[in-house]
Amino acid sequence: MDETTEIRRAVDTGKVLLGLRETEKNVLKGNGKLVVVSNNLNEKEREKLEHVAKLSDIKIYFFKGNSIQLGSVCGKPFPVSVLLIQKEGKSDILTITK
Repeated sequence: MDETTEIRRAVDTGKVLLGLRETEKNVLKGNGKLVVVSNNLNEKEREKLEHVAKLSDIKIYFFKGNSIQLGSVCGKPFPVSVLLIQKEGKSDILTITK
């Protein structure tokens, strides 16, 4: 199984938040298990998110595609630069990305 399949399964069966601002707010509160970041998120935002996630002890996975591709994987008709997996549902994304 690959990461894209598991991300989609997490979106469909678990609890996932989309977007940089929602992700940042919830990571600061310690809510979440994994942050998925597209490869075209600007460097300043990526570094800030990495720092906040490290403080909250939440893992980060760097998606190999851009935000349009990540949005497509999530089944959304818009770009998704960042998403936060709060509950993985039937997905194995947490074990695959270790």
